[in-house]
Amino acid sequence: MAYPQDKPSQTAIPPSVITNPPRQWGPDAPPTIYSDPDVIVLDAALRPSLVGNAPIRRLWTGGIWAEGPAWSGQGQYLVFSDVVGDVQRRYLWEDGRVTTFRSPSYNSNGNSFDFQGRQLSAQHFFRRVVRWEHDGSVTVIADAFEGKPLNSPNDLVPHPDGSIWFTDPPYGDTLSEGHPDLAAGMGNPAGRFNARLGSQLAGLVGGRQRELPTNTYRWDPSGRLDVVVGGDQLPYPNGLCFSPDYKTLHVVSTGKFAGDPGPDGKHAVFAFDVDGAKVSAMRLFTDMFVDGVRCGPDGIRADVNGNLWISSSAPLGYAGVVIYSPQGKLLGRIRLPEICANVAFGGPKRNILFMCASQSLYALQVQTQGAAPG
Repeated sequence: MAYPQDKPSQTAIPPSVITNPPRQWGPDAPPTIYSDPDVIVLDAALRPSLVGNAPIRRLWTGGIWAEGPAWSGQGQYLVFSDVVGDVQRRYLWEDGRVTTFRSPSYNSNGNSFDFQGRQLSAQHFFRRVVRWEHDGSVTVIADAFEGKPLNSPNDLVPHPDGSIWFTDPPYGDTLSEGHPDLAAGMGNPAGRFNARLGSQLAGLVGGRQRELPTNTYRWDPSGRLDVVVGGDQLPYPNGLCFSPDYKTLHVVSTGKFAGDPGPDGKHAVFAFDVDGAKVSAMRLFTDMFVDGVRCGPDGIRADVNGNLWISSSAPLGYAGVVIYSPQGKLLGRIRLPEICANVAFGGPKRNILFMCASQSLYALQVQTQGAAPG
């Protein structure tokens, strides 16, 4: 006697950021099947860097524009900025709480920790780079170049020789991320904006108006500040990082905001050879197009294998993080439900990829480690 066969079942599609309905986030969300459907491997070379049974987790939400994650190995916490919210927050490893760290933060953007464990911050409002000393005092690393005020330092990285390298686009020259130029400045030529409304210190501490190109700088421990990449060569520099051996510098060039004078940025990532305090041999690392979609870069970090993990500002399905080999080959993507501004490796083993994405902080455990402190 023959029995009727059950119809073969169709494989279900696990919820992801692009399914309908999309995956849910937070402690009450349903579990995610392994491997995470929003971690996409495009080249087998990426697989050794991933953990098959690790999901993307949303650790916190409630910001406006999350940026500048940096890991304190000694303190066992992640500091990150809400640039528009004018506050620094801290994710505590021991219990997962997110607390207010510094308020106001003076619209801090990029953060890092140097090789002595001191926090470095780029403050948009005061248009300067500062270092927080172990005793709690603050040292101004740089606020001017050749007598002219900086634009608004954005991201920064330490070097083993004690130097600090940072980018200086003008994004803090706005009502939302700092303060506009005083009247007649490049960012306020008609003088319609009152920079001191709600910002009594505008122009009293730090720069009053833009006077410099959008350069990338190297600060030497002696106090000397030099341009390593001029704004005429690479306009609107943003995120930057070194290769693990510090022989290559990668710099992101983003775009100008509406009405800003001068040439637009490149919307791409470039590489330079590093020779002491200078760089050379500028070349395109990646144009950041994936499947014909421009995945606008912002923050960038390298792992110990030299792979680059780059934040992606793109439409849903391409927003998140893109991963490239040291040779510039696309290895994979991490899809997030929000555009991602910056990333950092942290955790006690430095094997957690933290992702600041718009209003939220996300994390993914990986099978590699960050190449640099912070």
